[in-house]
Amino acid sequence: MVLLSKITTDQYPCLRNLKQTTFIPEIPIVDLSKPDAKNIIVKACEEFGFFKVVNHGVSMESISLLESEAVKFFSMAFDQKEKVGPANPFGYGNKKIGQNGDIGWVEYLLLSNNQDFNSFKLSTAFGKDSQKLRCLLSDYMSSVKKMGCEILELMAEGLNIEEKNMLSKLVTDKDSDCIFRLNHYPPCPESRLNNNDNGGENVIGFGEHTDPQIISLLRSNNTSGFQICLKDKSWISVPSDHNSFFVNVGDSLQVMTNGRFKSVRHRVLTNGFKSRLSMIYFCGPSLSEKIAPLLCLIKGNERLLYREFTWFEYKKSAYATRLSDNRLGHFETNNDS
Repeated sequence: MVLLSKITTDQYPCLRNLKQTTFIPEIPIVDLSKPDAKNIIVKACEEFGFFKVVNHGVSMESISLLESEAVKFFSMAFDQKEKVGPANPFGYGNKKIGQNGDIGWVEYLLLSNNQDFNSFKLSTAFGKDSQKLRCLLSDYMSSVKKMGCEILELMAEGLNIEEKNMLSKLVTDKDSDCIFRLNHYPPCPESRLNNNDNGGENVIGFGEHTDPQIISLLRSNNTSGFQICLKDKSWISVPSDHNSFFVNVGDSLQVMTNGRFKSVRHRVLTNGFKSRLSMIYFCGPSLSEKIAPLLCLIKGNERLLYREFTWFEYKKSAYATRLSDNRLGHFETNNDS
């Protein structure tokens, strides 16, 4: 068992007496093969900042193979996994999330969009056996990136943006700052997530936060734990679906749509019986890209809610905060002096 299981859970943040919301809305489902996909995407981004994608075109075989290799990696001895390098930011991480005191019942592997860099990192842990994992990663990341660009182009169409690739070109740019993350949440014996009683504790795997990027593309094994926050501040659990992807609106997209799309606040609670493995591809622009409300979406005398900033500026600011902080607050125009 991984190192996390040897650490007492009283070191981890918990939610106590967790109550489910009485009304659980259906998660929007986007079928990328259907002509109305663009409209469903826009509505889902406005109401939830989140949706589920089916008929996504990513090979299930490539997903299963990569997941299998990821399970092998996280099953390694702790000192072997550490050879990938402590996450700073890329590499292997355990318990600590960021540099500002946030912790969770999680271990992870964070990789960049640079395949040469990833090859160097992985070869330190896998040696000659790293070639298979590197190839699987390359194929998977390429397929998921393609799906992300298709979603962004449908989004642009749904928003009536004349330039179809206005959003997707930020991701296809050769200098785009896309990153890939594998999260592993071992079974947590003290978690009560799968129990019917609401009187116990739910150990937090990954604390509530929003993603800084444009969109995030998430899939996981068939283990519960992922939750999103609704407009009324209530939390709902998202049913796991091994065959589909889930899409989060990120802070950058919220800014570009001038708040029309909402960056979804989400978290992961541990499971008391099964391990959870999630794979997330974060679609980020190049570090020099300027992020600001798109003028083509501004109507009449609508006020700009955010000032312009570069992705590097925002990324640096976001990663200097705690997970649950309002990362966009510093860039809101009503906070300008």
